[in-house]
Amino acid sequence: MIVFFRAVSFVLAVLYLTACGSETEMVAESVESPPNILFVMLDDMGKEWVSAYGSESASTPAIDALARDGMRFDNVWSNPQCTPTRLTLLTGQYPFRNGWVNHWDVPRWGHAYFDWREYPSLAGTLKSAGYATVAAGKWQINDFRIEPEAMRRHGFDSYAMWTGYEEGVEASAERYWDPYIHTESGSKTYEGEYGTDIFVARLSEFISEHKDRPWFAYFPLALPHPPYVTTPAQPDIGDDEQARYRAMIEYGDYTVGQLTSLIDELGLRDDTIIIVTGDNGSPKARQATMNGRTITGGKSLTSENGIAVPFVVRWPSRIAGGQSTDTLVDFTDMLPTFADLAGAELPTEHVIDGQSLAPYLRGDADDGPRSWIMAMGGKNEAAVSDDGVENQYVFRDRVIRDKRYKLYVAADPARRAEKLVDLQSDPDEQNNLLDNDDPAVREAYSRLMAVAESFPERDNDPQYTRRAANYWDVDVTVDAQVWKLTAGEE
Repeated sequence: MIVFFRAVSFVLAVLYLTACGSETEMVAESVESPPNILFVMLDDMGKEWVSAYGSESASTPAIDALARDGMRFDNVWSNPQCTPTRLTLLTGQYPFRNGWVNHWDVPRWGHAYFDWREYPSLAGTLKSAGYATVAAGKWQINDFRIEPEAMRRHGFDSYAMWTGYEEGVEASAERYWDPYIHTESGSKTYEGEYGTDIFVARLSEFISEHKDRPWFAYFPLALPHPPYVTTPAQPDIGDDEQARYRAMIEYGDYTVGQLTSLIDELGLRDDTIIIVTGDNGSPKARQATMNGRTITGGKSLTSENGIAVPFVVRWPSRIAGGQSTDTLVDFTDMLPTFADLAGAELPTEHVIDGQSLAPYLRGDADDGPRSWIMAMGGKNEAAVSDDGVENQYVFRDRVIRDKRYKLYVAADPARRAEKLVDLQSDPDEQNNLLDNDDPAVREAYSRLMAVAESFPERDNDPQYTRRAANYWDVDVTVDAQVWKLTAGEE
């Protein structure tokens, strides 16, 4: 039934309009189809590398075009490293709640996995509203040797994922040339091919096949994360790492253009939201010029160069082009926003920390719902115990900001403030205002400290179920209304 949602909605609208004539606007509003969603996330790219944000160091015409046709968000935070960002995005939960406050390469280090039984599911939530779902790119938070159908159990109908480096499988280290990729058919090396091209081909095929129903496409690129390699567009770039990094960003931008063109050619332009962002800041060894300032990458840091990522949204039927906004957004907001856009119910068995940005995207609100955002997590400060992976810190350091001020909170259960900065007058975060007596500064400090004190004194560790050897022998049941996971026998 859901498969024919758009067609049925249109027929019902025509019949109702014929009968009721004068109520055209009200009926059109009530039967509007949910939008398709393409979420693109580059790996290790700060906004200083995107021309739409004033970069002078790389050319990103496809992302720039999306910004011209849509909206550029200037106050969006990821987390400072890969795993905390991805788990935050997929669960709608902050790292202190989902436990993934550290980077952890599951296939390489083992002892942990992203368990669909323990966490909310972005893709599963959209499936419950009738969406077709696809993912292609970097995953790295499950071990497909142990969990070959993990992607399906997380709610994806189709997938082509670089596995992450699997300990003992040398070929799996390759994500670019001769990549080692996992699909529904299993994991293998694709000799002579470039991983990013395989990802784009899978996404393009899926979007084309599902153009007549709502779909969600998740594209977490491997680019431009090291190792720094050549690209099909610049095979003779040379050995300079800075030049290769730039070329990899530009190839990532090229893939954005490929998918955007496909969506437009299929007649889905007005029905599709395209979001392009990054998972954290650029590596510390990379420098770029943005609006006349030299920015050094800050990956793994909670300074702005580590967590303030590009975030460009195009939705032609709702968002007028050429806009920029200071609306506050962090990655917990993606799950509730997409659920709202899809008309899906949020999981009731889990706490969701994010807030829906959908009313703002639709043009029904003058600003987003947030008065503050937060980022936390990074580095590899965890260890393996008899209970699995445990975080080094009981309470991980974090940063909280409003549209002007930013508070650093120490890795201390007492939730002690370390630093307060004014991002408007001090974008390089050089001046600590904790001892400043200005009333506006004191009020900002009190407001942000109240947020910090609202968090639990102890962060969770990653949660996953421990079962017998046949643990992964599970069955997945999907229907138009409910996304269910039924565990096998212990």
